[in-house]
Amino acid sequence: MREIRAEDVTATVARLCVEANCNLGDDVLRALIKAREAEPSPTARVALDQIIENARIAREEQVPICQDTGLAVVFVELGQEVHVAGGDLGQAITEGVRRGYIDGYLRKSAVTQPFSARVNTQDNTPPIVYYDIVPGDRIKITVAPKGAGSENMSFLKCLTPADGRQGIVDFVVESVDRAGANPCPPIIVGVGIGGTIDKTTQIAKRSLLRPVGQPHPDPEVAALEQEILRRVNDLGIGPAGLGGRTTALAVHVETFAAHIAMMPVAVNIQCHVARHKEATL
Repeated sequence: MREIRAEDVTATVARLCVEANCNLGDDVLRALIKAREAEPSPTARVALDQIIENARIAREEQVPICQDTGLAVVFVELGQEVHVAGGDLGQAITEGVRRGYIDGYLRKSAVTQPFSARVNTQDNTPPIVYYDIVPGDRIKITVAPKGAGSENMSFLKCLTPADGRQGIVDFVVESVDRAGANPCPPIIVGVGIGGTIDKTTQIAKRSLLRPVGQPHPDPEVAALEQEILRRVNDLGIGPAGLGGRTTALAVHVETFAAHIAMMPVAVNIQCHVARHKEATL
């Protein structure tokens, strides 16, 4: 049994909150540069140039890429041979978010009693935390801040098995078309298929952690990703909604076993500020 101190978890989460908000991943930058090279619209190319320049400034000056620094979504892969000492794991993660957002001067966007008082918690807690128990004696922590612009444009629909593959494609494309410019394209489209509605939405969000454009290992799912991506880019929404071929940089699909009478599908849209940083303790 390996021991990891709760304070080390807190310090790691705090650091990741700042890094995720200031340093756009190299995979996203490569996808943006590739899209810019292939984009036929002059207006869209200018928009992509501005997005790439914004990411450069954020990295060099260590300021947030976007003013919406999001709710803190944390994915934890907890090795079953790990003992967290000196505190509660959940509280350690929460404290890390609090420190990261306060000490990192990141905007605090969490409010309590969301249907009435909407009182800001002043430290961006509580975080949304997903735990997976895995083999080994390590803890892998991924912090993925999620802003409201893209999250507001996410959708869930319980299709019937008879709707089939075509029903999935049509629903995802219709969802992106409905979202339009609101989620700050070019976007990454996370799609979850199967499970119950909570599982479906979770795997849709988790799919956004995959390196941008990395195809699913299952060829059938990878083919589905490519078809949806082609149809999404045929919509012509383009970067910043100004038209062009680059509405989405990638479509990532994840699947899970479904009930014989169900086929839930979730669409979790991510803006071009696809923020997530990870560390292993």
